[in-house]
Amino acid sequence: MQVSTSRQDVTDTTSGQRTRSILLRGPVIFAATFICIFLLHARLLSLPYFWDEAGYYVPAARDLLLTGSLIPHTTISNAHPPLVMAWLAAWWKGIGYAPMVTRTAMLVVAAFSLLGVFRLARRVANLRVAMAATVCTALYPVFFAQSSLAQVDLAAAGLTFWGLTAYLEDRPVWVAVWFSLAALAKETAILTPAALATFEVVPFFLPRLRSAFVAGDETKEAGASTTRFCAGRAVALVVPVIPLVAWYAYHYSRTGYVFGNPEFFRYNVAATLNVPRFFLAFWMRIWQVFGYLDLWILTGGMLAAMLLPPVVEGGRARPRISVPVQVAFAFVIAAYVIVMAAVGGAVLARYMLPATPLVIILAVSTLWRRLKAWPIAIGIVGLGFVLGWFWNPPYGFAPEDNLAYADYVRMHQEAERFLETHYATARVLTAWPASDELTRPWLGYTTRPVQIVRVEDFSVEEVLSAAEYGSNFEAALVFSTKYEPAHALLGHWRAWEKLKTRFFNFHRDLPPGAIAHILGGRIVFATASQGQWVAIIERGKGQELEDARLR
Repeated sequence: MQVSTSRQDVTDTTSGQRTRSILLRGPVIFAATFICIFLLHARLLSLPYFWDEAGYYVPAARDLLLTGSLIPHTTISNAHPPLVMAWLAAWWKGIGYAPMVTRTAMLVVAAFSLLGVFRLARRVANLRVAMAATVCTALYPVFFAQSSLAQVDLAAAGLTFWGLTAYLEDRPVWVAVWFSLAALAKETAILTPAALATFEVVPFFLPRLRSAFVAGDETKEAGASTTRFCAGRAVALVVPVIPLVAWYAYHYSRTGYVFGNPEFFRYNVAATLNVPRFFLAFWMRIWQVFGYLDLWILTGGMLAAMLLPPVVEGGRARPRISVPVQVAFAFVIAAYVIVMAAVGGAVLARYMLPATPLVIILAVSTLWRRLKAWPIAIGIVGLGFVLGWFWNPPYGFAPEDNLAYADYVRMHQEAERFLETHYATARVLTAWPASDELTRPWLGYTTRPVQIVRVEDFSVEEVLSAAEYGSNFEAALVFSTKYEPAHALLGHWRAWEKLKTRFFNFHRDLPPGAIAHILGGRIVFATASQGQWVAIIERGKGQELEDARLR
């Protein structure tokens, strides 16, 4: 696919173009981007690992470092391809195992991903749109929070942006390379080449649609090239399936199952293939792509701007992104919305990272095209995104989607240090992921393992069940396993809670005081921050507790 280069600003001088060509070389942009996001994340780099980092990705990468095995053995394999884990293991081997090394390695991935966003936006629009879209993507709370977390979704998204750029530049070899790497970062990245392959085939069988592409585009050359079936592009889009299938074949040969352990497959696939659940998840995915965590400021501005005529410069209206490119983006976005509504036990916003920046690029381009004061609009969007780092929304969300995850980590760090100091040899009742935090010192929370008794969560049923076996533990580390806003947008709407409980494993944690009462103990430590809390409950009495402390 060839995209017209006529979108370069007509007012640029020859010397200005030369200067920009020097300053905008990839390595310079990458270095500047990395420095900026490194400084923004500086206070987060030494934090211990959070939730799925501690539960899977870091243990899997550590197993690879210590044993050379692509299949983890200190955690149950969920069949995610090993590219990101290999990346982390390489950094640890070269520099050393520490959270700061891990998070710096992920920031390198984030900078590379932002460079991919810049190149993609530059290809489909112009320099100003590319710069604004890249800044907006970097500041978007979900992307910002994920930038230093040791998880796979951002890496898969970044490689996807590079693959999309190669696709638009009609470079089949690089299309195959980037999308293959994306699929080896996370299996769901295969959705983008699949969506683009569909985009290639549909106009081929529907000539009217192909004609509409060309007729509706100001750049006829780009439209004609886009809608012309190309065997090379088609083959390149199929190639990424090969390394992914090879990985699953290897995984099956080593574990006896293809798509992760049976419980993982049940939770993320078998239990989600339900029509009512699909429609609920579908609207949640729509919200995540177009409105989640202040993204509505940008998309709402885009819709409002579409009521205005294009700005005229030099006697010409500012051009839009090529219609075929917009349709290609729509195919990718739709693929993620539909498929990720059908699979994935947790409807997490990070799963949509390959799609959300495409919406950002389209929205920024629309603002640039139709508003003279578009930089002011972008500034408002950026401010909204930055506020979203710190402000938790009035609805349930995953703490990993903004800096709420840092609050969680710091609270658990403080609580578990207290626990280790005062109850080092006691048996401690807790739930995952604190169970891993207490038993694996290399996660950064404790200096030595703590004995645990594990429950699933702190719902009334689990706490009552634990109380029946009180002699098995002397203390309890209890915490919020779900974010609960103080003033929920829907309040405690029972119908919605029933739907969440039925389809999304929702439960309501008991408050610390109620847990202490049921367990027959007393709270000796408690802290809270913006809808999250953690507490330590002492259950032992008299000589029993003294023995537990001294054991």
